[in-house]
Amino acid sequence: MVHAVIMAGGVGSRFWPRSRTHLPKQFLPILSEATLIQNTAARLQGLVEPQHLWAVTNERHRTAILDQLPIIDPARVLIEPMGRNTAPAIGLAARHLLAADPDAVMLVLPSDHLITDVRSFHRVCRVAIDVAVETGGLVTLGLAPDRPETGYGYIQLDEHAPHARHRDEAFRVRTFAEKPDRVTAERFIHSGDFLWNSGMFIWRADAILREIARQLPALDRALDDIAPHIGTDGYDAALRAAYAVTPEVSIDYGVMERADQVWVVRCELGWSDVGSWDEVANRSEMSDGHGNHIHGDVILHDVTNSHIQTERVVAAIGIDNLIVIDTPDALLICRRGHSQQVKEVVQALKTRHPALL
Repeated sequence: MVHAVIMAGGVGSRFWPRSRTHLPKQFLPILSEATLIQNTAARLQGLVEPQHLWAVTNERHRTAILDQLPIIDPARVLIEPMGRNTAPAIGLAARHLLAADPDAVMLVLPSDHLITDVRSFHRVCRVAIDVAVETGGLVTLGLAPDRPETGYGYIQLDEHAPHARHRDEAFRVRTFAEKPDRVTAERFIHSGDFLWNSGMFIWRADAILREIARQLPALDRALDDIAPHIGTDGYDAALRAAYAVTPEVSIDYGVMERADQVWVVRCELGWSDVGSWDEVANRSEMSDGHGNHIHGDVILHDVTNSHIQTERVVAAIGIDNLIVIDTPDALLICRRGHSQQVKEVVQALKTRHPALL
């Protein structure tokens, strides 16, 4: 049976000042009236049964998930006692899935991505499920790049090792590449065999646990300590004790880069990781004929190519190419193309104004 696991523990620091500790990016209506996590769950309709929907988060955001996703069974909202990156979160979910379904296939999804072509998403997920079940390998979705992006990781496919039944879409992975510089990204694009790493994965639950056991023995031991207590009164104490000694490691670095059998399904989904205010600006509809994107009560005079969001009246005069995000207690102003640096502002706020995070 196919289960979907939504990874919902992120802090969304690059979306300050709207994204805050108590309500980060995935719980906000960034590009539509629905929130990002609501859109993530909605696109699973027709692909995964509601009773097979899971989420991994922290105690602080459990209520937000249940409020925004009433379709999800509260027992399937898995709470991590502390953040340990994606490998422990995925391993914990895999242990729970196996306890519920020994033949479980996991579709692992970030909670805060944008996909506009849902029909193609369903089709490539079914291809990936076929490959994962047939090969027992680990499968990821790779996005056909349309620009030399330096903010994404890349996957190099092996054109000489296609899957027998899905020869045009599924290939063995040659290598994973970290976020490149501009020159390297351009070389990746020109080669034709590099894809953007989407962070979406498909595999049998037992397959990912075998790889964790082989490559991350400390995490495997922690998961072994948790497993016997799933569904018992001793679960919370066992979980806290195990996480206290669990290594902090990503699934890409800890498992995927060295796994025995990794496949990538090449696809085009109208995808974005919605990773910055610049990405929001680039994907927002224009509000006028001057390249502006306006959300809220804004008065403009001689303003061009700017993205402005506000919860109160804002007047802007004589500006160009800016991002302005106004909230009741904080204001962000930055030039378009510089919004990745918001994370540096967040670092400064940790010591100067922690209450604003």
